[in-house]
Amino acid sequence: MFSYMSLKSGTDIRGVASEGGDAPINLTDPVIERIAAGFLIWCEKHLHKPAAGLKVAIGHDSRLSADRIAAALCRTFTACGVQVLDCGLASTPSMFMATLELPCDCAVQITASHHPFFRNGLKFFTPEGGLDSPDIAEILACAEAGDAPAQADGGCVTPTDYMTRYAANLREMIKAGVHASDHDHPLQGFKIVVDAGNGAGGFYATEVLEPLGADITGSQFLEPDGHFPNHIPNPENEEAMQSVCAATVRAGADLGVIFDTDVDRGGAVDSHGEEINRNRLVAIASAIALEGNPGGTIVTDSITSDGLKTYIEQTLGGHHHRFKRGYKNVINEALRLNAEGVNCPLAIETSGHAALRENHFLDDGAYLVTKIIIKAAQLRRNGQTLESLIADLQEAKEEKELRFPITAPDFRPVGEKLISDLEAYAKAAGWSIAPDNREGIRISFPAGDGDGWFLLRMSVHDPILPLNLESNAVGGVRILAEKLLVFLQQADASAIDYTSLKKFLNV
Repeated sequence: MFSYMSLKSGTDIRGVASEGGDAPINLTDPVIERIAAGFLIWCEKHLHKPAAGLKVAIGHDSRLSADRIAAALCRTFTACGVQVLDCGLASTPSMFMATLELPCDCAVQITASHHPFFRNGLKFFTPEGGLDSPDIAEILACAEAGDAPAQADGGCVTPTDYMTRYAANLREMIKAGVHASDHDHPLQGFKIVVDAGNGAGGFYATEVLEPLGADITGSQFLEPDGHFPNHIPNPENEEAMQSVCAATVRAGADLGVIFDTDVDRGGAVDSHGEEINRNRLVAIASAIALEGNPGGTIVTDSITSDGLKTYIEQTLGGHHHRFKRGYKNVINEALRLNAEGVNCPLAIETSGHAALRENHFLDDGAYLVTKIIIKAAQLRRNGQTLESLIADLQEAKEEKELRFPITAPDFRPVGEKLISDLEAYAKAAGWSIAPDNREGIRISFPAGDGDGWFLLRMSVHDPILPLNLESNAVGGVRILAEKLLVFLQQADASAIDYTSLKKFLNV
């Protein structure tokens, strides 16, 4: 039996929306219409306004099912007297900004981020920010129950071009930040390759960089195409990063940038074709965020490297606050710290979700890349590069991620018990448990004994225990993995499938 709650994915709604996948379509028109009605019920309760008269912006990425889903949303909204602002192809961050600048009461973005072409979903925004996990659960509960506002006259759909304004804001930001002698062309002489992965990010090359004088020759996959025929639009995907790295070198560019489908994440590539991603991206973003915030705190997810912590705290003079995986978890922790009076200018996940306080703690890949480009231009004036900015960052020699499925139906207590047992085992063995870890258990080992760390944690949503290992020595990850295997072989791990670990060790 279909459950609306099965569509919940953290702070998003996601499901199968097109043919071609490995599961039947569950984001059907009637399902979308009931979710839309549930959202309006949520709005009436939390915005303290009747649905009739609400102004709601709708945007979407390049997915094949976007127009169908938008039409279903519009049917429900207009039948309840809502004024719909149809923003068409748009980035997810722009839909939050639309609530502030159009303005409107709320916004819906149709996207499934980097997920396969046949999937799609919904994200919701008010001027206060993105809706959180409990809000999504409430909307889906209303949909399940068939709750809906009263129908009303006055609903309409108005085509609205907000992306032009959003791009103009980014251009003005670069002009002010670079402060070049040619104010209107601050990127003259820069060659920047943009890889949009056929998602919604192509505008960044043609509407932001090129008008400012940048040479965007060599940019690729700027055209929206919901089949994603070239590579997965995802800065964490190895094939995608290899593609943009090669394009940057091939073009002889100063910098390459890559976005995910809906542009809430970004990554970069230096002039040598080396990735500025994961820990390197966090390091550069931290250096930028701590300017004007001496001693500030940077919130990251739990799998950042020891070298990054040293860079933030010793090179930059900031504080590093590791928190749980999940971009919304990281952002919410930064909001909590600031509310307590802690100077926290940045929340960033190694996946590329980066939210700056100066930008409403909105995870916006285009905004992050814009800050990086401004910094690159400033450094160039002094004969420096982005690489020189992170010259002191100690990078691991080896890293590995493995995933252990939990086979028990009630998976969370099983995973939590294993982590607890590992903590007791580590204490008895005299292993060094990280004192500042806030998710799972992170254990470090000295040089000669693995020279690195591993982190075992529960997945945010799934019945999986992800394992991250990192070592500063060649062969070190294997030593760390062997230590964990010894524990697992004597632990109560019958409901844990750690086949991936045994395959990695070839045992």
